[in-house]
Amino acid sequence: MIYDLVLRHGTVVTADTTFQADVGILGETIGGLGSDLQGAREIDCAGKLILPGAVDIHVHLQYPVGGLVSADDFFTGTRAAALGGTTAIVDFVEAEPDERLVAALTRRRAEAADQAVVDYGFHMTIKPTDMGKLDQVAEAVSAGCATFKLYMAYGFRLHDGELLRAFQALARSGALAVVHAENWDVIQTLVAGNLAAGRTAPHWHPRSRPTAFEAEATARVIEIARFAGIPVHIFHVSCGSTARAIAAARARGWQVTGETCPQYLVLDDSVFERPGVDGALPICSPPIRAKDEAARLWAALRRGDLGLISTDHCPFWRADKEARMADFSQVPGGVPSIQARLALAFTFGVRAGHLSLSQWVDRCCAAPARLAGFPRKGAVAPGFDADLVVFDPERSATLSTETLAENVDWTPYEGLSVDGWPVMTLSRGRVVVEDGAFVGEAGAGAYVSREVGRRASKVE
Repeated sequence: MIYDLVLRHGTVVTADTTFQADVGILGETIGGLGSDLQGAREIDCAGKLILPGAVDIHVHLQYPVGGLVSADDFFTGTRAAALGGTTAIVDFVEAEPDERLVAALTRRRAEAADQAVVDYGFHMTIKPTDMGKLDQVAEAVSAGCATFKLYMAYGFRLHDGELLRAFQALARSGALAVVHAENWDVIQTLVAGNLAAGRTAPHWHPRSRPTAFEAEATARVIEIARFAGIPVHIFHVSCGSTARAIAAARARGWQVTGETCPQYLVLDDSVFERPGVDGALPICSPPIRAKDEAARLWAALRRGDLGLISTDHCPFWRADKEARMADFSQVPGGVPSIQARLALAFTFGVRAGHLSLSQWVDRCCAAPARLAGFPRKGAVAPGFDADLVVFDPERSATLSTETLAENVDWTPYEGLSVDGWPVMTLSRGRVVVEDGAFVGEAGAGAYVSREVGRRASKVE
């Protein structure tokens, strides 16, 4: 058989194993694995790793927040994702008060359709103004939006009774709930106290969002989800105490998963002590924590207490942060990580001995695909989408705004060196990154209709 494209002589790394093989591609699909495969085009991958494309289920592109819009649109954001080895993302939809959920999904899809370089899906946010729309959940699920975001913070916060009602509606439709878990009442009280005392600098951001109350909120929302009979995924876990709350629930057999992000694994709260606007740039929520929390998060990833690494990519320009830094609580939260995630996890996870190669691929590629309902992604196997990454474990890079393609004028990883970098990315058989350079096209990415296919038994 002559394949359209063959990746030859590479080391294939999956979530389960590592082996030498050629990978043959037919059209958009992986056609076969073997030795001495022949193709119309053949690429020598000797000395390199061949991975399934990474999947990032937590990004905010072209995302409106407090009168601002995140700096990356669907083209620049997915281009940066592809350059970093990510071949599928999940972003967010928020319906207007008088808008049907499925209409909001259609609107958001239209924003991405002509721009996205790689495949994409969406989480639907359930806000207080959507509580009267819970009868529309099944329609959104039928339209391929199988995951729903619920907040325990900000103006989107749902109170516990609203969380229960939303979970019950999601359970009836076989959806997955994804949750931002923090104790908003405690946060608001601490923020108000700090501001009243004149404590306005970024230093006070993590001190207004204690780890104990991230863990408390997580344990509480897990209990509510269990009562409603729905699996729940906890977004952006920043500390060991939250990971322990998830682990305790999983040990009881409850359907709970959690993720963390590169900023929590690589950085520490000393970033908030940088002078001027540099101390405000890394503000995100939950905050970047004390240095010893990173080791706890790596250990949780190694054990499987946390199942995946996402980014919560939501960058704002330096000027946007600076304009509001007189009050740390008003600085728009979010950091850019969409391009560096895979390399950071390899350098600080695999090379540092925290993760095996297969665990790295599972946490960045396979587990997110399984959880978010991408049935043909996350594996190097016949019949799966030919979403593939050729990763050079010996290529080094120094991260900076010059080496990263994210559409923003700063990076929290400025000057950080990584040892290992993706050199080629394929999206459904199309080469979109070659020798580290982007060669893809805007609009080539496709909306993926997802099904999570998991139901929990309701607690009576």
